Amino acid sequence: MSQQPLPPMTEELLTPPTPTCFRFPDEATGMDAIKAAGFAVMDENGIVRLITASHTHALDVVGTISRGGEWDEDGNVITPPKVIEGWHVNYRGEVPDEWLKYAVWPKGPARVWA
Repeated sequence: MSQQPLPPMTEELLTPPTPTCFRFPDEATGMDAIKAAGFAVMDENGIVRLITASHTHALDVVGTISRGGEWDEDGNVITPPKVIEGWHVNYRGEVPDEWLKYAVWPKGPARVWA
């Protein structure tokens, strides 16, 4: 049995975007960047709602990251956790140019895509 040649492709296959991590200096700067990129809308009650997923992007707001710390059984802090500088966002999709200056490549990310 001879193999038939495959038909020519009629559409381009895209490589999935690489997960990208961003560290904004603070929440206000991060939220301004998210809004400017069009990933937020205001609902009928005036509350800003994030558009966390679409056919072109996925947005995961991590926020403030802390590592370590120790608490007693009553929840009292024995050793405070270390707060990592900045306000953090994971993003997949075409990266808005304005975000590039906030891109980071952590060796041990606090949260990763499943």
